[in-house]
Amino acid sequence: MRVETQFSVFLVNKPGVLAQVTELFGKARINIVAMTLMDSSEHGVLRFVCDNTESARELLKRTSDHWTEAEVLVMELPNEPGALARVAGELAAAHVNITYAYTSGGAPGGRTTCVFRVADLKKSQKVLERYRGGEKGPSTRKRKTVRPSPSRKA
Repeated sequence: MRVETQFSVFLVNKPGVLAQVTELFGKARINIVAMTLMDSSEHGVLRFVCDNTESARELLKRTSDHWTEAEVLVMELPNEPGALARVAGELAAAHVNITYAYTSGGAPGGRTTCVFRVADLKKSQKVLERYRGGEKGPSTRKRKTVRPSPSRKA
């Protein structure tokens, strides 16, 4: 588990833009470790964590007008059913909100990189310190089950 810089790059929502941006990173020898792309009718937001923060920052300063940085929690998890649920459960039990999360692709039996944007980074680190990337199961504390509220009909 580690704290990393996540970049959010605002892109025009049209064909080829993602290809252009990722090609720039490839040519600069910057590896994108995990990413997600959201869209709206007007623009897309590419969020990613990479292996060379300083080089990525310099590249974005030269090539993009609209981008931001944020600190995120990054964990390597086993690529198996329930791994993400255990981490989310630990954070829920500690009353830490996960604003959003995304993962890298993984191979069967391999590992996957999970990125978490959390409300309280320091508390999350403390809670997940004992977790160590999913090797151990969830803590022995009892957790309150959170169920979605029933939908209301108008």
